[in-house]
Amino acid sequence: MGWMKDETGLEKCAANHVALTPLSHLRRAAHVHPDRLAMVYHTHRKTYAEYYARCSQLASALVNIGVEPGDVVATILPNIPAQCEAHFGVPAAGAVLNAINTRLDADTIAYILDHGEARVVLCDTQFLPVLGAALERMERPAPRIIEVPDDAAGVHAHSDYTRYEAFLATGDPEFAWIMPEDEWESLALNYTSGTTGRPKGVVCHHRGAYLTTMGTALSWQLPRYPVYLTIVPLFHCNNWNHVWLMPAIGGTVVCCRDITARAIYDAIADEGVTHFGAAPIVLNMIVNARDEERRDFDHVVDVFTAGAPPPAATLAAIEPLGFEVTQVYGLTETYGHVTECLWQPAWDDLPAEERYAMKARTGVLMPMMEAITARDPETMEQIPMDGESLGEIMIRGNSVMKGYLKNPEATREAFRGGWFHSGDIAVQSPDGYLRIVDRAKDIIISGGENISSVEVEGVLMRHPAVLLCAVVAKPDAKWGEVPCAFVELKDGAMATEAEIIAFARERLAGFKTPKSVVFRELPKTSTGKIQKFELRQIAREM
Repeated sequence: MGWMKDETGLEKCAANHVALTPLSHLRRAAHVHPDRLAMVYHTHRKTYAEYYARCSQLASALVNIGVEPGDVVATILPNIPAQCEAHFGVPAAGAVLNAINTRLDADTIAYILDHGEARVVLCDTQFLPVLGAALERMERPAPRIIEVPDDAAGVHAHSDYTRYEAFLATGDPEFAWIMPEDEWESLALNYTSGTTGRPKGVVCHHRGAYLTTMGTALSWQLPRYPVYLTIVPLFHCNNWNHVWLMPAIGGTVVCCRDITARAIYDAIADEGVTHFGAAPIVLNMIVNARDEERRDFDHVVDVFTAGAPPPAATLAAIEPLGFEVTQVYGLTETYGHVTECLWQPAWDDLPAEERYAMKARTGVLMPMMEAITARDPETMEQIPMDGESLGEIMIRGNSVMKGYLKNPEATREAFRGGWFHSGDIAVQSPDGYLRIVDRAKDIIISGGENISSVEVEGVLMRHPAVLLCAVVAKPDAKWGEVPCAFVELKDGAMATEAEIIAFARERLAGFKTPKSVVFRELPKTSTGKIQKFELRQIAREM
């Protein structure tokens, strides 16, 4: 027997095994970067020592009112310092953070508070009315409410609830954080969009979040001391884990409450923002900003974009403005992004159109993941890597959720065959790179032919008058379904249905060409995703 097979005395102990958690990043930053600027929001400017102390006060204050390890603390907050502090302070109390989408209706918020059994809610003053309506609909006892006013944005306190700063003052800045004993312990509870029923509660653990932060730092090639702008909502996959990541590299987080082109350009010019994540709709906003909204800056801003495959036309338009964009992909169930379109030097000399088409691909797995590929959802076999065969993106690795809260049936189905089933349909090239074709529910089947709405949208986005577009299935007596395009035009631009259809017909096979075009503002989620389920309903009624 080899000597390594006898491991007598080689046990885990406090010296050689510590549970992985992103909380460690801020504890370390407060020690090694105490005077470095950690948080910026208007006149609110805090060093790492101050940031850590405020998070400690929040954790202490929560424990003082009876919050225990494993309890859920919810937030209904925009991207302001209190939301960032909650991302550390809530788990530092041993609790589980439930960052709730600020655009949800009262009924859905009530369901989430009941389902997650929240003990406390930190709520921005702006959203107190909808929270109040939600409390009236709850079946469980109402949680304690802490009001979070935002004087910098003109959102002043107006309730009898305890206010955030007063609540912090009851906490101890020297509070000893309650760190996880087991990295499998729950860190965050995030709810899916729930467009086809009640939202599902996605449970994330400390290990997955920690590894996501480390894998992101490698993939994004983050330097020490970046300046990061919070465009991705902190309630959306916990800001893709970026706010948990920034202390690991001494970064400065610049909070952005209202996502506008002017706010983004101002943050880059005034605060020196070097990095941000954003959905393609935000990239479009930057590209189409009015002259008075733009600011000059003399550095390149690195951007991760996800939420929907970005049209190659958008990438071609934004990069000359000073932005280096990388396409990433993921889901709430995977803590945010888990693939990247890793650039290969061999592509540098491709013609511009081919180069940007390459950049728009979904890409390959990030370093913290074990395997991401496309498989036949029925047989679970790997699809041919020929760039044409369709399969479902399936994911395996530590940055996959624990499961859906109180929903073992949905959890089993999501993990069927030992893989997480994404529901996204893709092709895979011989080099292994994935390219999303559509969500399974968004594929248009016309006369037995599969039509990718993403492909059609990519063509329409090249029309000079088109700001945004979405293509969905419209019922058809002859073909079963045909593509229907919903188009949002740029300010001052004009186009006709016939013109858009002719433009598409020149670039697509006839059966892929939209048979009707509707000009209107597109419905969007708070993260910039177009709500196709609403458009499908409109198409069905046309």
